[in-house]
Amino acid sequence: MKTIKDHSAQAHCVQLPFPLPFGAYVDDEGVTFTLFSRHATRVWLMLFDAPDADKPDLEIELDPQIHRIGDVWHVRVPEARVGQFYLYRLDGVPPKGFHKKYNPKQWVLDPYAQAVSGSPKWGDPFGMKPGKFPHHGARFPKGVIVDDAFDWSGDAPPRVPLEDSIIYEAHIRGFTAHPSSGVDHPGTYRGFMAKIPYLQELGITAVEFLPMQEFDEMEYYHETSKRKSLRNFWGYSTVNFFSPMARYAHDGVHGQQIREFKELVKALHQAGIEVILDVVYNHTSEGGAGGPVYSFRGIDPSIYYMIEDDGKAYRNYTGCGNTVNCNHPVVQQFILDSLRHWVSRYHVDGFRFDLASIFTRDQNGNVLDRPPIVEAIAEDPVLRDSKLIAEAWDASGLYQVGSFPNPHWSEWNGRYRDDVRSFWRGGPGMLSAFASRLAGSGDLYERDGQSPLKSINFITSHDGFTLADVVSYNEKYNEANGEHNRDGDNHNHSYNHGVEGPTDDPHIRGVRKRQVKNFIASLMLSQGVPMLLAGDEFFRTQNGNNNAYCQDNETSWLDWTRVEAHQDLIDFTRQAIAFRKAHPSLRRKAFLKGCLPEEEGADIVWLAPDGSEPTWDNAEVLGCLLNGSKKYTGAEEDKDHLLLLFNAHDHRIPFQIPPPPDDPWKIALTTEENGPLWPDPAQPIELDARSVTVLASAHTPSTR
Repeated sequence: MKTIKDHSAQAHCVQLPFPLPFGAYVDDEGVTFTLFSRHATRVWLMLFDAPDADKPDLEIELDPQIHRIGDVWHVRVPEARVGQFYLYRLDGVPPKGFHKKYNPKQWVLDPYAQAVSGSPKWGDPFGMKPGKFPHHGARFPKGVIVDDAFDWSGDAPPRVPLEDSIIYEAHIRGFTAHPSSGVDHPGTYRGFMAKIPYLQELGITAVEFLPMQEFDEMEYYHETSKRKSLRNFWGYSTVNFFSPMARYAHDGVHGQQIREFKELVKALHQAGIEVILDVVYNHTSEGGAGGPVYSFRGIDPSIYYMIEDDGKAYRNYTGCGNTVNCNHPVVQQFILDSLRHWVSRYHVDGFRFDLASIFTRDQNGNVLDRPPIVEAIAEDPVLRDSKLIAEAWDASGLYQVGSFPNPHWSEWNGRYRDDVRSFWRGGPGMLSAFASRLAGSGDLYERDGQSPLKSINFITSHDGFTLADVVSYNEKYNEANGEHNRDGDNHNHSYNHGVEGPTDDPHIRGVRKRQVKNFIASLMLSQGVPMLLAGDEFFRTQNGNNNAYCQDNETSWLDWTRVEAHQDLIDFTRQAIAFRKAHPSLRRKAFLKGCLPEEEGADIVWLAPDGSEPTWDNAEVLGCLLNGSKKYTGAEEDKDHLLLLFNAHDHRIPFQIPPPPDDPWKIALTTEENGPLWPDPAQPIELDARSVTVLASAHTPSTR
């Protein structure tokens, strides 16, 4: 190993660059390396020729008198080249009262590394010992020096208006890992590309990818041998925030992942589909006390993390052992740099922020009225066109659905999920809540000039039951996770319809299928922005597991044999999406203004089965008439008037239909297998048990 230490050697071999940007960037004179550390007093840069090298081929000690400006350590190395690998070591003096000392033997990954090289393929435990985290050596993840040039010619962001978006939450590996996917490269970026025509046909406008910033799927192998067969499948444990997940690439993990993910983004854009990344800036893979050191903990933990007052423990508002100090100016800049990186270099179109309420806490955990990081993201010039979606809660009880403190952000509407599930489960008391969710959750968002687009409506997500399991299980079954069924939410608002789990009973199977259609119909008929969980459109099941974070197997993988078995459900989903796209009255940018049935001049009228005002306290049947005139919808031309009818009873209900506003009513969408009984339009329509039916009255242009 060649080592450079003295000043004369540095002056001969190492040139001084401009100290920004952070990371490792290639130019005609070598590679510039830039690292932040406030409390380090010594920094070593290590260069490796091989990804599995257990010692560096070249080590350079940076002289603070020459290679430091403020808190920025920087050096240009002429010998460095694309394709090499690099890490750091640091020593220093932690701030007063902070117990954790620097360890100069600890290898440290650059937080700004554009690619990370670790295991050669997904789930490979090469060089690892069960129950032990890597501190250095062949298994430690290394930064890759890359040239990320890519031919983006012809790429144009779809820029789908938020009100027109149909979001599809999917896992890159899980989408095609099952043998039934039929793709050439299952579980990879390329495997996902092969399924883009399916998404186009379904009508999807945006894919929201579960975390695909570099993470360690072998996390549980390191922690304990008892769970060493499990994998961190979801990826909510980020190792590096600038690099795409290496083991989702088919061609290699030494920088090839950059090209492959860009190819996926470009292909989705060509199909008119946007890319939204699920990002995790609230905590990192380094965990709490006793966790591994990958990056931040070895560089400056007192800056990057929230620390208890005694300096001996990490504040834990995430349930994952640590909490990122998001509103510290240095960390705020790091997060903005990361987000800009994904928008400018990867052309992604938006972000969903995991446990985003962490963004609203100061370094002591206090909740801020105007958190700097939230406002900075919303107002950043590079991010201004990006879709910003908050999971508006954290793991310590802070629940901000309806109150996340910035009007430019949308929110995952957890209230929508719970209320819509509870309404279709049956029983009185949910009609008013269901109507509020259907109308865009004005009780949560109609303030400060906000709109229904604040609400990202979903009934299922990766976290919880699938739609098939919502209608098939009363209880969760998470024993395979190795936590004695203690993990996962106990309040699922689900109903098995008489039998727990799978059944051959044709009646129960029919009711379950219709209930799934009811959920999908409700989602597509609601004001706000719908999000569908991948596979719900073909009755995907996790067999009652509502927290499959560690199940890298058929529990989490999409079984594509179900497509043929449930083609009717796929066809209905496609129909419901197309119906939403065709009717601007379902995609309004302003809250609905309602009135009583006997009044005129509103864009929505709520109806009971007898044509009167609903009895909100104990009813389970609801109708609403949406005015399709451009005066109310804001569309360029008049469209159909719509009558939405919902019956959550377990028996048939007659519903008195109001006179059509224009052309006669026609059935436009229904979850009933053979359509509702309505032989005479002058008589009430007979709504089947647990069903949705939509009538349309085409607008007749005035002849005056």
